Amino acid sequence: MSAVTPAVLQDLAPGGVLRAAINFGNPVLAQQGEDGAPRGVSVALARALAEELGVRLHMLTFDAAGKVFAALEEGAWNVAFLAIEPVREQQIGFSEPYVIIEGTYLVAADSPYVTVDDLDQPGLRLAVGKGAAYDLFLTRTLKHAQLERAETSAAAVDLFFDKGLEAAAGVRQPLQKVAEADRRYRVLEGAFTAIRQAMAVPRQREAGAAYVRAFVERKKADGFVLAALQASGQADVSVAPRV
Repeated sequence: MSAVTPAVLQDLAPGGVLRAAINFGNPVLAQQGEDGAPRGVSVALARALAEELGVRLHMLTFDAAGKVFAALEEGAWNVAFLAIEPVREQQIGFSEPYVIIEGTYLVAADSPYVTVDDLDQPGLRLAVGKGAAYDLFLTRTLKHAQLERAETSAAAVDLFFDKGLEAAAGVRQPLQKVAEADRRYRVLEGAFTAIRQAMAVPRQREAGAAYVRAFVERKKADGFVLAALQASGQADVSVAPRV
């Protein structure tokens, strides 16, 4: 185990409190339990890190990854759980990923689209959650299709429904639940990106970032991440390889 030095504590838990941003916008990583309390793999990791550091945990909850990133400017959190993206790396130090999930599309069951590449055509409109990892990826890579942004990932699906768009982009698992609940829709088999979910620390906090990187590798190696995914009903999600 890495040493919990004063520099690590200052970076991650100033005043003896670890402030962790929890994003409910990605239900693979975090969910609200029946009692309203946060649960899921990111919550489990936050609790384990606080316990290891010997500090109190304060969880700040958000409904979209873009809002987590925006809260960085206010100094709201010390650690967060976000997908690795180049635009974020300018302000964030990331661990290696602990989970890898697929970004794909929800479409109408009778639509002509078969592969993710079919949706990059002139005139096609795709709903996305503003600031989500797949929004950032598609903004960089789409050549023809138009993105229409909603405030959250869940709202992107509603936008797809309400405006009759050609597809909603998002994380495979929640999109699959939508399709299973309503047979008028289906999820494409392929993925336009593999979303690498990691722990995040604000830039310039080198001691804290190094500790978090080692922490994530230990939690992948000892089976903690897999067990937390299974306990939160996400057994079909892939744990990222160790480095």
